[in-house]
Amino acid sequence: MGEIKVGTASWTHKSLLESGWYPPGANTPERRLAYYATRFPIVEVDATYYALPAQRTWLWAERTPPGFTFNVKAFGLLTGHPVRAGALPEDLRPDTGKPRLYPADLPPAALDEVWSRFLAALDPLVRAGKLGVVLFQFPPWFTAGEAARRTVLDVAARCRPLRVAVEFRHVSWFAGDRHRETLDFLRAHDLPYVVVDMPQGHRSSVPPVVEATADLAVVRFHGRSERWTSKDIDEKFAYLYSDRELAAWATDLRVLAARTTETHVLLNNCCADNSQRNAARLVELLEAL
Repeated sequence: MGEIKVGTASWTHKSLLESGWYPPGANTPERRLAYYATRFPIVEVDATYYALPAQRTWLWAERTPPGFTFNVKAFGLLTGHPVRAGALPEDLRPDTGKPRLYPADLPPAALDEVWSRFLAALDPLVRAGKLGVVLFQFPPWFTAGEAARRTVLDVAARCRPLRVAVEFRHVSWFAGDRHRETLDFLRAHDLPYVVVDMPQGHRSSVPPVVEATADLAVVRFHGRSERWTSKDIDEKFAYLYSDRELAAWATDLRVLAARTTETHVLLNNCCADNSQRNAARLVELLEAL
């Protein structure tokens, strides 16, 4: 049976700080991360999706105990998402006048530099042995096909030797015969597939296929909010899993862990302290099995 590490996506979002989950003494970034690390052994860094990480990642490594794990979400531009022009360093920002930029808006050399700076910022976590995976969540318009598979392999090659985990957000990867084809493709290249629990029936919805494609598995819980399409992040992720829902997942996670060396489980229903409460309860349910 492989190890199961349970944690949450982010430890600093505004509604969490306002929820009262942190004790009064955890009133600085350093103390909050240190406190979080006493409760969970892993965290997902989502801020890196919105902007290139700064070299402050060495502080994260310094403020957490040995064995703590950071999964880092790839900068949006590297997965084909648009990003705010201001999220790019000035020297890499094209003079297009566009408020949001896609990869095609940058010269190839500038995009290569974005890759270099993103990966270089992870070096302190790598040296400390605290980097888990780099999470590549591809956009809803990233549909299954040969070109898309080449993109996934290019991403993995750019990051090597860092571990890449792949999350799809278009149902074409799982429709009909593509289900098995997708998993076989990831297995053939030793790429961890990201299992998701999320609202169904939307353009970005994929089914919760509980499978492992490498010795490491990643599972992300996005909640099941009826306001999934809301532009308000708190509404989008405002969901608290019930004990019944978590108990069903605990059984599935044990099955998944039996096929892997390590399984990362991240609660991303980040509204107030929902993810922290659900993560703690999931740990209890797993321990009871």
